[in-house]
Amino acid sequence: MAGRTWGRWIAAGLVVALVGACASGPVRRVSDPSARIQQLTVRADGNWSVDLRLENFSSIPMRFDAVSLGLEVDGHDAGTLAAQPGITVGPESADVAEIIFVPSAAAKFAVAQSLAGGTSLSYALDGSMTATPDEENQRVFKDISRRSALSPAPGLPGVMR
Repeated sequence: MAGRTWGRWIAAGLVVALVGACASGPVRRVSDPSARIQQLTVRADGNWSVDLRLENFSSIPMRFDAVSLGLEVDGHDAGTLAAQPGITVGPESADVAEIIFVPSAAAKFAVAQSLAGGTSLSYALDGSMTATPDEENQRVFKDISRRSALSPAPGLPGVMR
């Protein structure tokens, strides 16, 4: 008889523990965000319109307050992509911020050669992003780094993707 009573107490304790675990809700994980160039368009004035894809790998929404990313194209320093997008990206999602950018002469030339020759072009982004995870304090995410390549978009003059 005493064994059954203890068994009931243990079962009741497990139920209480399980209910308590469920009450805390889903895990709120904040991961370092990332960025990459989705599209680079050479404008008529020679400047670039850079569609920067902001990637939120967290399990909660994150507002991207500022980006400061050094840009290198084909081994040439192009300058710093700096902006205050102020956009909120949902959990494990991405959105695009357009940045008007004045590139260095060497970077302009590298992109012009790539577009004229129909060849791909390597690029690198290095820097930091300031973001505010949902209902938390603003954070600076340093060591943001991306290496990739862009290619001329067929049928779209002056556009690389």
